[in-house]
Amino acid sequence: MKAINQKAKNILRLRGNRGLVRQLQFAVDLTILVGAFVLAYLLRFDFVIPRTDIFYALIQLPYVVLIQFAVLFLTGVYTFIWRYVGMAELKAFLRGALWSVLPVITLRVSLPEEFQQWRVPLSVIVVDTFFAFGGVLGVRLMWRALYEQNQKHHRAPALGAANGHKRRVLLIGAGRAGMLAAKEIQNRGDSDMKIIGFVDDDPNKQRAVIQGIKVLGVTEDLPHLVRELKIKQVVISLAQASRQDFRRILDICEQSPVKVQIIPAFYEILEGKLNISRIRDVQIEDLLGREAVRLDEEGVRRFVSGKTVMITGAGGSIGSELGRQLARFTPSCLLLVDRSEFGLFTIDRELRDNWPELSLMTLVADVGDRERMHAIFATHLPHVVIHAAAHKHVPMMESNPGEAVKNNVFGTRELGDLAGEFGVDVFVLVSTDKAVRPTSIMGATKRLAELVVQDLNRRFATHYVAVRFGNVIGSAGSVVPVFREQIRKGGPVTVTHPDMIRYFMTIPEAAQLVLQAGAIGQGGEIFILNMGEPVCILDLAKEIIALSGLRPFDDIDIVFTGLRPGEKLFEELETSDEQIVRTRHPKIFIGKIAAYPEGKVCEALERLRFLSKDGEERELRRYLNALLPEARLVECVGDVITPAEVSERPLDVGAIPGG
Repeated sequence: MKAINQKAKNILRLRGNRGLVRQLQFAVDLTILVGAFVLAYLLRFDFVIPRTDIFYALIQLPYVVLIQFAVLFLTGVYTFIWRYVGMAELKAFLRGALWSVLPVITLRVSLPEEFQQWRVPLSVIVVDTFFAFGGVLGVRLMWRALYEQNQKHHRAPALGAANGHKRRVLLIGAGRAGMLAAKEIQNRGDSDMKIIGFVDDDPNKQRAVIQGIKVLGVTEDLPHLVRELKIKQVVISLAQASRQDFRRILDICEQSPVKVQIIPAFYEILEGKLNISRIRDVQIEDLLGREAVRLDEEGVRRFVSGKTVMITGAGGSIGSELGRQLARFTPSCLLLVDRSEFGLFTIDRELRDNWPELSLMTLVADVGDRERMHAIFATHLPHVVIHAAAHKHVPMMESNPGEAVKNNVFGTRELGDLAGEFGVDVFVLVSTDKAVRPTSIMGATKRLAELVVQDLNRRFATHYVAVRFGNVIGSAGSVVPVFREQIRKGGPVTVTHPDMIRYFMTIPEAAQLVLQAGAIGQGGEIFILNMGEPVCILDLAKEIIALSGLRPFDDIDIVFTGLRPGEKLFEELETSDEQIVRTRHPKIFIGKIAAYPEGKVCEALERLRFLSKDGEERELRRYLNALLPEARLVECVGDVITPAEVSERPLDVGAIPGG
């Protein structure tokens, strides 16, 4: 009871302090408004006011100040916190100035001559309005400046960021991102960085001054600028840059002993979420240099808003990112399905923290368990199903072909059947480029999953579509975390073949394009994502080593281990039998793949069910080769694999329009 009373006293004391501060603010504003009116009259009469006009001024002053006070309340000025007033609040003061002038001018014009004492001179109205509203805004800006200076004073000693110990920094990019970065760094007293200047290749920005900082030259000038100005760090503050531009800047920076960091996430810059803590080391994802995906947000919103959406494999890298993206579009309920308890727990906690208003259900289930999935469909009646659950590790599935068939093929069939039976609107299968001319069990089972989806599309009213894309950087099983771990242990970094090439995209980009494809699908399509330019895995390994501050082959060795079972030298996103058709989205295409004759898929599934249960691995591989004429699976995991066996034709980089 005593603690409760003390808490109540603290609350009352706090409210009392706030009330005192508010009264003080009113008093300051009143002083400014009165002072502005008096100053306007003094200027009007050259500081010698006739006695009659002094009498008029004393009559006019109360109602003019009263109008101005009322307008400040009406425009919301007194809801602003003084130390946060900035450009966003400026329009409220401008609007207030306009509104306060109108009634005073109306009285001036409409009142007859006998009410002269109530008619404020026009020059006084103009000057008074300027000083009054400029003054109340100025005192707030001055308070903000004092507050920020005080914050710097308190923060700096805590981190030892005195001017003498600050790192001298150049910002590369004097655009919006660079301006925000400079502002953030300058306003933070706890920052250990001192900005010496900008570097920008735009000729129109040369010698310009931004946030009080001069543009000193172009990127080619970096080496001598670093030497002459004793620069310790370079921060790349480009909101968007191609892979070539990043690589060129890094190559220039490597000529000097300087640390290179980057400000990421263009959408965060645009939304004003830039924070000094987001300045980080350059990562391999930055060197992909892919253009930001531009979603048809209205189309995706119509696709999922107000609907119950199910994501299978929701605990994985793609599934969890799909959950993050979908949360933005206000589904009525989001069903997260996965058999990984920890994966579900992680994404569930994240989504509940970031979107507390989101209706969310986490369901531990195996998509191959028909009874469990039937119960989920019957209870929640989803409108959209995005099927991302699958076994994806190529070498591991070569050793476990029966499990790959059960999960990737029969899991898709069972889930797709239930989607049709319960009248789901759209069913989206997340597929892979390894389904094209498959040389692996994983690729062959995903190709079969595509055929299953096409077959289901003929049998049910549900729109079934598949989305095919390549490797996702940073996902579970991606080569990038493996390289980083090998570098951390001192090497060597293992690359299977010096000529191996892969397409890459980031996890958010893949998830966004999956949603976009689902929104535009009419049923039966195999959507193919434009993966951009392919990347040589050897070059990728070299860049990751270089970004770690080491030299390839000198500090960290690179060893070639040979192709593993089921691997290709390169991946494809289309086959010669497929016709690529553009969609309204520039990064999404439709592969017009000839569907298998009706009944053939069901017949094949019966045979595969028998082979996967009996453990007839060699026979299973033979049957997949026969069922999929484009497949080139080895019949035994122990068979020797050569690049010639894996690929019979060179990589066609132009397979996708614009690719």
